Amino acid sequence: MAWEYSKKTLQLFMDAVHGKPGTHMGEIENPDGFGEHGSIACGDALRFTFRVRRNDEDPARDIITEARYLTFGCTSAIASSEALCALIEQRNCTPIEALQITNKDIVEFLQGLPEQKIHCSVMGAEALEAAVFNWSQKRGVDLKKFGIHIHSKEMEEGRIVCNCFTVSEPYIRRKIKELNLRTIPEITHAIKAGGACMSCHHAPGGLQDLLDEIWGGSKTAGKKDAFPPPDSQPEERKEKKMSDFQLGKKVEETITQYIRPMLQQDGGNIELVDVKDNNVYCRLTGACAGCPGAAMTLKMMVERVLKEQVDEQLKVIPVRD
Repeated sequence: MAWEYSKKTLQLFMDAVHGKPGTHMGEIENPDGFGEHGSIACGDALRFTFRVRRNDEDPARDIITEARYLTFGCTSAIASSEALCALIEQRNCTPIEALQITNKDIVEFLQGLPEQKIHCSVMGAEALEAAVFNWSQKRGVDLKKFGIHIHSKEMEEGRIVCNCFTVSEPYIRRKIKELNLRTIPEITHAIKAGGACMSCHHAPGGLQDLLDEIWGGSKTAGKKDAFPPPDSQPEERKEKKMSDFQLGKKVEETITQYIRPMLQQDGGNIELVDVKDNNVYCRLTGACAGCPGAAMTLKMMVERVLKEQVDEQLKVIPVRD
């Protein structure tokens, strides 16, 4: 499935993977706040670090001066993390004030985000929360005095509802309330729970039961909005595999529309050599050809864009002269 991203989202992503000045991908050494969220197994993981300017009189008034992230996520995960760091620095937030930044703020900063990618903005907020908890422990700040209750052990404790992504009942309950999630697709889009085998959708104690209990609905309310079980999906809704010709054309169109213009901004370019099975053979040219970060560009930028816009099974293979 190809995602429709705003120009700002794509630009933030490209700038980040190129390491342009003003971007935030990386990690702060000896940070004042350190937090992680996500699972490498499911492809989404994020580490968030920040540094503060300390207030000797009142630690709660420390100001975040620098924020950084590392993520194994996709285009939207990187762009959302960039947005979060930028908002924190622009607003001169204290760690406590940073927690007030919502995923809605992030989506607005990005000038829109596909609904199915909203979970990426949530992931950054969760990593930030863990980092603020770490800062509060170091600085002796009682977050409860500010009405903040960190749920750092939620994912480890409690019954696991979604086994595919190891998401617990306490975590799902909290996100349903915080994000006003009303249907199973909304839960999946926000926190990924139920997005794989779907067996937790209508199982006893599953996603629908939690929705009914929290919002007071009936046992059948909302089922019409849920994803149908895998074996009941109409045949015509199953995605058809592209022919080799169609795949090649789609790859070429994506390179022309998304990738080449970004590379050309830095005096570089890309040559599509061949597409065979799920392998895309490419050669960087121009200024990109001799760049020390050429391999990273192919992996972090070219391959990710092709995965998002064409097929997530694609793999970019560098071709050298």
